[in-house]
Amino acid sequence: MQNEKRDIRALSKEQLRDFFVANGDKAFRGNQVYEWLWNKRAHSFDDMTNVAKSTRQMLEDNFVINHIHVDQMQQSEDGTIKNAVRLHDGLVVESVLIPTETRTTACVSSQVGCSLDCKFCATARLKRMRNLNPDEIYDQVAAIDSESRLYHGHPLSNIVFMGMGEPLMNYNNVMKAIEKITSPEGLGMSAKRITVSTSGVSKMIKKMADDGVKFKLAVSLHSAIEEVRNRIMPFTTSFPLTELREALEYWYSKTKSRVTYEYVVWGGINDRNEDVDALVKFCRYVPCKVNLIEYNPIDDGEFQQAAPEAVNAYIKALERNDIVVKVRRSRGKDIDAACGQLANKNEAAV
Repeated sequence: MQNEKRDIRALSKEQLRDFFVANGDKAFRGNQVYEWLWNKRAHSFDDMTNVAKSTRQMLEDNFVINHIHVDQMQQSEDGTIKNAVRLHDGLVVESVLIPTETRTTACVSSQVGCSLDCKFCATARLKRMRNLNPDEIYDQVAAIDSESRLYHGHPLSNIVFMGMGEPLMNYNNVMKAIEKITSPEGLGMSAKRITVSTSGVSKMIKKMADDGVKFKLAVSLHSAIEEVRNRIMPFTTSFPLTELREALEYWYSKTKSRVTYEYVVWGGINDRNEDVDALVKFCRYVPCKVNLIEYNPIDDGEFQQAAPEAVNAYIKALERNDIVVKVRRSRGKDIDAACGQLANKNEAAV
């Protein structure tokens, strides 16, 4: 039985160089192929036009490029684009291009489904099937960069890891993907234009700080009262607010990078005065800003957008305490591309 071909993008540049030397070629050929795979975004070995045909055949005999395919691209009336991305094994994830007047942002997925159980999120209703590989994350960004250039006339400017999955539950692959995205040999994007959003996996926040990452950190908080947080995000019983606070203080001591808290206000859940006071208190622990996010219903009545008065109460209290707060209006709601709505509704049969 023939051995299964290796995913060539799982190899480092040094391993590619070694492969060519072992097969009687020059080491620099590995550099050429590496550039085609990452910087030039080759989808097949035939794309590698400055590589001899016999060499391309050798690569074809030994390796495969597990490139993603954008199965379906939906455009919202507000310019948002949602990609249904088919992976090499037939599974589907979603990624989103979010345009504003000044920039385009890629919202990318890190897992097929999600490891967590946030009750207000459509993705959490999908079982986690597997983690995405670094190249699959990279390909989502590259596809959205191409769409940004095509539809908006400029390269992608920002990336947020706020799509399907919990990035810190796929830590190694997310870090490798970001390394490729920020490398001059990859997409050459600045790490400061990348934000990784977590639901609060405390020990991995500390690990990021120890690893000296340069990107920004966002935390999906949604309540600074333990019992409320545990009710809407049951997994947080394993990551209590005291541990999260300690991890964020450690993060700031190491990185001097302020934290963004992502926060949705729901009617009857976290719209009381005590909810507001608890968030203000939590925000005093480390330098931060708060994004109040418009909620996008996911077909049931348990979670509903709070009244404008409740949102205004948060804004006034935060501003009164000199905490930066912004209200984020959702984009792409008409194509289920808004925050919390990614759930493969358009998944085709494998």
